[in-house]
Amino acid sequence: MRKNWKKLMGMLCCCGMLCMFPVTSYADLEPQEVQMVEANPEEESIKRAEIEGDEPEEDIYEDSSEAPKVLNRTRAAVAEQEAIAEAKTEAKKQTENEAVRQAWLRAEEESSEERARSLAAAESAGKRQKVVDFALTFLGGPYRYGGNDPRTGVDCSGFTRYVLSNAAGVHITRTAASQSTEGVPVSDVTMQPGDLLFYSGGGRINHVAMYIGGGKVVHASSVKTGIKISPWNYRTPVKIVNVLGD
Repeated sequence: MRKNWKKLMGMLCCCGMLCMFPVTSYADLEPQEVQMVEANPEEESIKRAEIEGDEPEEDIYEDSSEAPKVLNRTRAAVAEQEAIAEAKTEAKKQTENEAVRQAWLRAEEESSEERARSLAAAESAGKRQKVVDFALTFLGGPYRYGGNDPRTGVDCSGFTRYVLSNAAGVHITRTAASQSTEGVPVSDVTMQPGDLLFYSGGGRINHVAMYIGGGKVVHASSVKTGIKISPWNYRTPVKIVNVLGD
């Protein structure tokens, strides 16, 4: 009796629970309610991309066998361009360095030449001053026609010949006329101490003097005055020569 009672109660409970939910037929559902099913956003995005003709980004390198080759060729081209640019830069740098080196060499050569010129000028000036100083040691010495030694008597050409030979080792001929044909002609603007000035009388060269600087000459003038100093243009010289060879 108790068991039958439990079964009856169980059946009633089941019937009561089913009554809580209305029975609805699929035929009663509207078509749009059946189609409204929520889709996955990511799947929808992929479907739209496929419809528009785009492919997912990750598939470009996975599915395309040509992409790595194109990428490698691009990298090789970039590397080649960089190598060319680097070579050009290095070549330009070397050219600039060589230009600088050549400029320094020219400057050094010019400096060396300038030093050589200065040294030569100093040596020449020293040599000329030595000649002048030696000549001036005979101031007041006697004049003697045809004489060759200022200490015992000398004429004008004998005096210049003696001074140049003993002070500079330069040997010239004996007479004024023949001495005028030696050496290199110079002007009164460029003449230097030690150069010879020649004067004429009666249409021929008959006297010679030595320039000592400062617009003066030293010469064996006459029996009356002997060896003395005069202005270089006390008579108008007809020729000036450099016999010292510098």
